[in-house]
Amino acid sequence: MSMAALFRGCWNFYKRSNKHVELTLVSCRSMASKTPVGFIGLGNMGTPMARNLLKHGYPVIATDVFPESCKEFQDSGAQILDCPAEVADKADRIITMLPSSPNVIEVYTGPNGILKKVKKGTLLIDSSTIDPAVSKEMAVAAEKMGAVFMDAPVSGGVGAASLAKLTFMVGGVEEEFNAAQELLTCMGANVVYCGQVGSGQAAKICNNMLLAIGMIGTAETMNLGIRLGLDPKLLAKILNMSSGRCWSSDKYNPVPGVMEGVPSANNYQGGFGTKLMAKVGGVSFDHIYLFTPSLNEFKAKLNKACCVHRILVLLRTLRPVPGPRFLLVLWHTRSTAQCALMATLTKTFPPSSSFYERRRYSRSSGSDPDSA
Repeated sequence: MSMAALFRGCWNFYKRSNKHVELTLVSCRSMASKTPVGFIGLGNMGTPMARNLLKHGYPVIATDVFPESCKEFQDSGAQILDCPAEVADKADRIITMLPSSPNVIEVYTGPNGILKKVKKGTLLIDSSTIDPAVSKEMAVAAEKMGAVFMDAPVSGGVGAASLAKLTFMVGGVEEEFNAAQELLTCMGANVVYCGQVGSGQAAKICNNMLLAIGMIGTAETMNLGIRLGLDPKLLAKILNMSSGRCWSSDKYNPVPGVMEGVPSANNYQGGFGTKLMAKVGGVSFDHIYLFTPSLNEFKAKLNKACCVHRILVLLRTLRPVPGPRFLLVLWHTRSTAQCALMATLTKTFPPSSSFYERRRYSRSSGSDPDSA
C-alpha cells in the first residue's frame, strides 16, 4: 500500500469518527432541548434573548406584563402564560430579565411569583441588573423552596442580544454553573463564572460605573473637538488609534454620523434608557462603601463617584421626554447640561479654583472671561 493510500484511509477514518462525535453532541443537545425553558421579561433585551433559545431548539414558555410583547413573541413560536407562577409550574429552568430590583422581588416572591409554584430542583437564572443584596435574598428564598438561584447579568446591549454575543457574569453555586452555561451560551459569546451569589451583579455594576464614566467623557471630548473646529469622524478616528480609545468611542460613539449601527445613527432609537442608566449608576455608587476602611476615605471616594451619578440623574431631569435614550439626552443637552452641572456640582463640591465660577459667568452673560 502506498503512503498516499494509507494517508487517505486514515483521513477517511478520522472524518467518519469526527462525524460520529458531532452527531452524538447534536443528539444530546436535541434531547436537552425537549425540556421547556421558562422566560420572564420580554423587553428590549429579553425578547431577542428568548428568541435565541428558540433558535437553538428549546421550547420557551414565557410571560410579560405587557400583552403586546407576549403577542409578538407568541408569533415566534413560544407558549405564553399569564403569570410567573404558571411558568414555574411548567418549567424547571427559568430565566428572568427585568428592569429593577423591585421587579425581581415581585416576580419571584409576589402573589403570583415564581416561588409560589416552583418545583424542587428548578434552576432559576436572573439576568437583570440589580442590587447584589437582592440577588442574595432571592437565593435564600429559592433555597427554602428547594430551588437553585443564580445571578447572571449581561453586558453588550440590544445589538449583542440579537446576535447572541452577550457577556454573562454568573454568580451562584459552582456545581450548577454547567447547567446554567448550557442555556446562556445560546444567548451569549462569553459566560464567566464570578463566584458566589451576587458576584455576577458585583462585576456588572463595576462595568456599568466604568461605562457611564467613559460615555460621559466621550461625549464631552467629542463636543470639545467639534467646538474647536475638528471633523467628528476625524476626531473619532484619532481617538480610536490613540490612548484615549475606549468602548464608547470605538463601538458606541454618541455623535450622529460618526458610525453606523449605533443609536446615534438611528435618531437614538434602541439605546439604553436614561432612567435605567441612572438606576444602575446608583446601584454602583451605593456599594462603594463596601471597600472603604475609613469614613474620610469613603467621603473622598463618594464625592468623585457622585459627580458621575449626579450627571446621570441631571440628564434624566433636563429633558422630560417619554423614555429618553441615554445617548440622546447626553448629546443633545450638552450645553444645557454643562451650565446646570456647574451650578449643581459647585454647590456640593467646592472647586479648588475660580474656573467653575468663570464658566458659569460666561454661560449667563454670553461672554468668555478666558478670552480677555
